[in-house]
Amino acid sequence: MEFEQAVRRRRMVRSYTGEPVAPAVIDEICDLARRAPTAGNTAGVEFLVLEGDATAAYWDVTLPAERRDGFAWPGLLAAPVLVVVWVNLGAYLRRYREPDKSHTGLGASARSWPVPYWFVDGGAAVMTMLLAAGDRGLGASFFGMFEHEQAVRRCFGVPPDRRGVGTVALGHPAEDDRPSRSAGRGRPALGDVIHRGRW
Repeated sequence: MEFEQAVRRRRMVRSYTGEPVAPAVIDEICDLARRAPTAGNTAGVEFLVLEGDATAAYWDVTLPAERRDGFAWPGLLAAPVLVVVWVNLGAYLRRYREPDKSHTGLGASARSWPVPYWFVDGGAAVMTMLLAAGDRGLGASFFGMFEHEQAVRRCFGVPPDRRGVGTVALGHPAEDDRPSRSAGRGRPALGDVIHRGRW
């Protein structure tokens, strides 16, 4: 698929057939995502890949059975692969204490960063995953863990210094997949978001 087509056709898929995705394809998608840009080439983005019983465990801690009645996207629970994206803040602080970056002062603490680039980099990795999935004929969607980050961390043994960016569901789209109501909002005109020379 051409790049422009991949961007224009990309959409969040929230209903899946449950058909497995080959491990090699998952590895390819994660490999491309780890090539997304990171501040100082820190490479502080990591992927927790969940399949089979592990996906059920994820849903048990983020969407318990008693809350599933009335869940707007039941087909999302059929996604055969969930990739939870984590960022390693400590890696960024260590990187920015190295000789070529220490002059920035960003290695002192997270508060030293005006913008938390670990989350920016995590977002770049997520977008790469979404595009890579579409390029391989798969559906994908991204959603946050919000208040469930600690429960996911405990369930899967994620180190305490990692922060969760969110989760990417991967799989083959089901025929009953439908867009969310938000998809109908449309995009602003290009002229409304480009400011040439000054605001």
